[in-house]
Amino acid sequence: MTSILGISAFYHDSAAALVVDGEIVAAAQEERFSRRKHDYRFPGNAINYCLEEGNLDPSELDYVGFYDKPLLKFERLLETYLAYAPIGFRSFVQAMPLWLKQKLYLPREMNKGLQKRFKKRYVFTEHHESHCASAFFPSPFEEAAILTIDGVGEWATASFGIGRGNRIQLSHVLHFPHSLGLLYSAFTYYCGFRVNSGEYKLMGLAPYGEPKYADLILEKMMDLKEDGSFRLDMSYFNYCQGLTMTSSRFHRLFGGPPRVPEAPLNQRHMDIAASIQAVTEEVMLRIARHVHALTGMKNLCLAGGVALNCVGNGRILREGPFDDIWIQPAAGDAGGALGTALFIWYQLLDHQRSDEHLDMQDNSWFGPRFSNDRIKKFLDSNDVKYREIEDEDELCKHIAGLIAEQNVVGWLQGRMEFGPRALGARSIIGDARSRDMQTVMNLKIKFRESFRPFAPSVLRSQVSEYFEMRDEEDSPYMLLVAPVQQSKRIALDGEEKEYEGLDKLKLERSKVPAITHVDHSARVQTVDEKRHARYHKLISKFADISGCPVIINTSFNVRGEPIVCSPRDAYHCFMATNMDVLVLENCVVLKKEQPDAEDIDLDAYLSRFALD
Repeated sequence: MTSILGISAFYHDSAAALVVDGEIVAAAQEERFSRRKHDYRFPGNAINYCLEEGNLDPSELDYVGFYDKPLLKFERLLETYLAYAPIGFRSFVQAMPLWLKQKLYLPREMNKGLQKRFKKRYVFTEHHESHCASAFFPSPFEEAAILTIDGVGEWATASFGIGRGNRIQLSHVLHFPHSLGLLYSAFTYYCGFRVNSGEYKLMGLAPYGEPKYADLILEKMMDLKEDGSFRLDMSYFNYCQGLTMTSSRFHRLFGGPPRVPEAPLNQRHMDIAASIQAVTEEVMLRIARHVHALTGMKNLCLAGGVALNCVGNGRILREGPFDDIWIQPAAGDAGGALGTALFIWYQLLDHQRSDEHLDMQDNSWFGPRFSNDRIKKFLDSNDVKYREIEDEDELCKHIAGLIAEQNVVGWLQGRMEFGPRALGARSIIGDARSRDMQTVMNLKIKFRESFRPFAPSVLRSQVSEYFEMRDEEDSPYMLLVAPVQQSKRIALDGEEKEYEGLDKLKLERSKVPAITHVDHSARVQTVDEKRHARYHKLISKFADISGCPVIINTSFNVRGEPIVCSPRDAYHCFMATNMDVLVLENCVVLKKEQPDAEDIDLDAYLSRFALD
């Protein structure tokens, strides 16, 4: 037996992943255990979970891998500061303590995190190698082109190559400071959202605006080539030498300073969001076409933070030259932990990928699970009133009926998802047919901006009936945006011209309005019987009752909080929001039956988390 632990840490979304004899045994982000969103610290809790899941002691591990090369990253940091010196001294002083204390001494930190019981070899892969390995090795393709785009690794900001069998080979690289990920983050910052967590918000805001500034970005800020490579005019940016993303020249170009977080959004912000989204999609499409032309591959694998831009992904699939694409669900830094473990197993140890090992991601359900006995013990010890429904058909029919009656349901089932998306294991679900559900769930349950769209979970067998996708097209990881079918849209007869900005939310655009964004798009998750079992049965029962095979699926958390992990996390979140029902495996909790439902101090609950 060969056991390999992969680790990502100290930059964004620390995580651990365990691979045993080529099988992914466990993978989880540290934030789910520490309850600190985007926790970057050494993932001690995640490591302990992985080892417990694999029934391993640190001394029994054969390899431990880290997802990038810290010395190369430190070289880039020093060279960048020297290039801009003396500007940037304040940023340099803030960065150095963590480097000198931890990042430059990773073997020491990993020894400490493994209780000094691991005595074998540490392996350090390059950042984009880890991303590419996480994209290709779990994919269903025997061979494919591989593309990774993010902020920055050591020096690389984008790279591509080929994966065949048990080998990946990167052939082309774009270097820092020219970065699509950092460009998008600069606009995220300018529009008043937090970098590394607010990019979703910028993407969700874009359809409310018009890309009026796209040509300005391309003319002034970047020199974009036909192959998708580009150079940025760094005078508009501050991320090389400062503590902010944008410079005064950037602010003058767009007519004012960055939006203050939580300040009102205006049409200019929406147009700016639409503009950088349009530019990002154009860059992604040009790169994809170039990669196809050079590699000749029919399939494409994607990873890196920019691969979470599901609007761009959808356009690559629909408009690009590839037959199919596969995106790592944990496409950001967390996925690097899985990538480095798989890289060691296949590339370094030369194990072959067999047909049985293709499509290894397994719904990305690699986190902890909780038995009914453990759940009942928790509920009983906290005097929670609940009903246990042991028969699965009866349980799913009962919950489907509650959803059809406009109840909002917290749903904790099986193993927790690895990656930023809730995929039916730690989800808040509701009726997609409801006109008011998007606003209700945003403001009264998620406590977030009203413009944020919700994603649909749809029976795979009926995906093409509701969305402009191929018959039974697979999108289990909610990483593709597709238009809602014309037949499901509601004719507006020019009425939309009367609305601007967030007022567009007032229009009912389709027969499933709660998941239809203002541009008639949706971020689709397909659900099939073989892969999703109980979740598929729940949606099927809902379809039997309502005639609609689509429900809302959003992550089980509130703004500023990581997705819930345990029954305790789920119960606290449930009680502190306006959710109506909580389903913990076979146990059903109704809010109206809880005697202390009115006693939760919501402000105190939310104050535990840093809002983003």
